[in-house]
Amino acid sequence: MRLFGSSQRAALAAGVAVCFVSGVITAPAHAATVGTMISVLPQPEGWRGVSNGSVVEYWMTGSDGTPKPASGAVLIPPGPAPRGGWPILAFDHGSFGLGPGCGAQSDPARGPWPELRVAEDKFVASFLSKGFAVVAPDYLGLGRFDTGPHPYLELKTEATATIDLVRAARSHFAELSRTWVVLGGSQGGHAALGTAHLQRTYAPELDFRGAIAIDPASDAENLLPMAGPWGPDLPSEVGQALTVFVSSVLAGLRAARPDANMDSYLTPRGRDVLDTVGQLCQDRMIDHVGAVRLSQLLSKPLTNRHFHEVLAAYLGLPTSGYDAPILLLVNATDISVPSPLHAALAARFAANRVDYKMIVGTGRHLQINREMLAAIDTFLARIEPATTGQN
Repeated sequence: MRLFGSSQRAALAAGVAVCFVSGVITAPAHAATVGTMISVLPQPEGWRGVSNGSVVEYWMTGSDGTPKPASGAVLIPPGPAPRGGWPILAFDHGSFGLGPGCGAQSDPARGPWPELRVAEDKFVASFLSKGFAVVAPDYLGLGRFDTGPHPYLELKTEATATIDLVRAARSHFAELSRTWVVLGGSQGGHAALGTAHLQRTYAPELDFRGAIAIDPASDAENLLPMAGPWGPDLPSEVGQALTVFVSSVLAGLRAARPDANMDSYLTPRGRDVLDTVGQLCQDRMIDHVGAVRLSQLLSKPLTNRHFHEVLAAYLGLPTSGYDAPILLLVNATDISVPSPLHAALAARFAANRVDYKMIVGTGRHLQINREMLAAIDTFLARIEPATTGQN
């Protein structure tokens, strides 16, 4: 099966793109404490294919370390909770864009590629039948609050959006356990691994059991410095996808890390592109970028040592220091995150004795075969809802 479908336009360099328009509101005025709820908005039966779902607004830690408002979803299985509460599966989504209102908590019929969203919803809902409550963050800047451009692939805020949603959900829904896992694909796989690493120090009060990463984005900090006024300018849709990916990373970096001095690397046209894509969902980013080539974005190479250090701190995946098992599900024929990057990540995990298992398929980006599905079930079966301990 494919997790999100096979649309070629959706298979961008950073993963599947889906965007949904929703109302965008300003930050509430009352005091902010990360990991606590702002509001809970129960949804009608059938929303996201479930009978017990809510849109939630909560406080998370932003790029600068201060509290920021964010939104997400909480989906709870039907029936009474087991002793100790429902264990939690945090679902981290793939690339949706950079603008407010591009998150997942709106009407899927109004967004582009609705068939992809339907497939995602079925996949997410399947975990409820396995005895897991699901929390799904929008990530900073993508949801119901206009907090500026989403810091695309910023590992820190992907992780805090996820962990703080787990905390906020538990603060409101008494039937949730402290036991949890995280799963994501593409950008979401990158987020899942970042979450698995950060939770050790950020949320030691929770009982974290592991991460599942499907075709995770990786090594971008070593690939982006190859871009410059020379390109690489690739033909047709491949070149367009690469320009969207690079402009997304650079726009997010510019918003989150002023010390990168991003504008000094951009042409006037490059600054215009980043200004615009920072407000768009990914389908409109594709249309806006059009035939713009990488060589037209950059006025000088991205090889400055300080820039590379900032970029690595912003999105580089740790390859050691995990305290829970990792399941890597990767595709050898992935062209959105090329398979050599998956192999390099696995090799670094092995060299650093990270507790991980890798299943290799032969499908496209985010395609899941039967062996992968069985591996997910085996991984999750270690967490029995009836033995999760006390809340």
